[in-house]
Amino acid sequence: MSTATDLVAAADGLRERLLEEQAATEERTRYSEELHETFRELGYYRMLQPRRYGGLETDVTTFYRVIMSISRGCPSTGWMLCLGSGHALQVGSYWPEEAQEELFGDGHFIASASFAAKDALARPVDGGYRVSGTWNFCSGVPYATHHIGLAPLPDDGGVLVVAVPRKDFTVLDDWGDLIGLKGSGSHSVVVEDAFIPAHHAITFEQFAGFDVDTTPGYELHGNALYGGAFVPFAMGELNSVQVGNAQAAVDEFERIITARRTWTPSVGEGTSRAENKDYQRCLGLGLAYTDAAYSIVERCGDLYLEHARQAMEDGIPIDEERGFRIYGQLMTAHKLCWEAGDTVFRAASTSGARDGARMQRLFRDLCAFRTNGIHQLDFKATSIAQARLGLPVDFYTQA
Repeated sequence: MSTATDLVAAADGLRERLLEEQAATEERTRYSEELHETFRELGYYRMLQPRRYGGLETDVTTFYRVIMSISRGCPSTGWMLCLGSGHALQVGSYWPEEAQEELFGDGHFIASASFAAKDALARPVDGGYRVSGTWNFCSGVPYATHHIGLAPLPDDGGVLVVAVPRKDFTVLDDWGDLIGLKGSGSHSVVVEDAFIPAHHAITFEQFAGFDVDTTPGYELHGNALYGGAFVPFAMGELNSVQVGNAQAAVDEFERIITARRTWTPSVGEGTSRAENKDYQRCLGLGLAYTDAAYSIVERCGDLYLEHARQAMEDGIPIDEERGFRIYGQLMTAHKLCWEAGDTVFRAASTSGARDGARMQRLFRDLCAFRTNGIHQLDFKATSIAQARLGLPVDFYTQA
């Protein structure tokens, strides 16, 4: 079985291959089938799956480290792998035993997930629900075995989270027109009147709630890994991609200033840009920002498990304040990644902004994440304060 060190080292070893495949990944809107098989062989889809079903039960921090490393080679690939493999943690935590046995099956489980439902509905019938709808931004779906989507019940009866098998959904060819992350496999999914057994659906409150002192996953697997809260983990997933993305931009900047020389009208070609203090300053800032962001993501992975252990083993439920304080730290990592990317992009010269240039692609990937509504700290910081003050938190309802 792969150790944490092995998993991260293998990701580091893929970096040159990922760098070389960036353009092709973007063109096809997903990483290649060959890379998919490599990830499967390395166990990356099984990192967060329970050992009971053939998984590795890797801790969250190791998972983040792997995703940061993969994203440093190709952010689109990191995003697609992260979202496709990461939802095993939610299934292993919140779905009942019968469902886990069926969903994880032979151990090959990849699941996209989306809150962006359009005309979705879960209509109760004997033994379960008839589910229909369209879900956008289903990152990880090209190679998915399942899709997890939000589906409202009729007559304002609440919202379910349903796990839909591959045979019951269609993947639309509608991804690739965003400014960046064009290779992240974030296609839309359509479900037409599929029967979903009752035990394959849970309530949104079970999925994304706080203040729980046990979970089906903890009772089944005896590991606090399956007793954490969704929000802190999910924010860590996507920000781990951002850290790798920003690190890649800093790497590319270092390559550029090492290879190119300064030029002025009065002197002409001068010294290496790497010897110029202005370029050194930008590189130093980029390294400082990304080092700090990496450390934040690692620490938040540790906090996820620390809080889950306190909830599952010591009876101290994960309250909203602790959950949203982790959110705030991860959004701060996002801001540091943006600062790093912006700093090195503007200093990399106009040639770095050309179509096909690696720096341009990496900056576009950072821009794509920058627009994600749930990752706007200045919009969502009120939720942190509300939780701190003991007020109702409107994280999911604010525009």
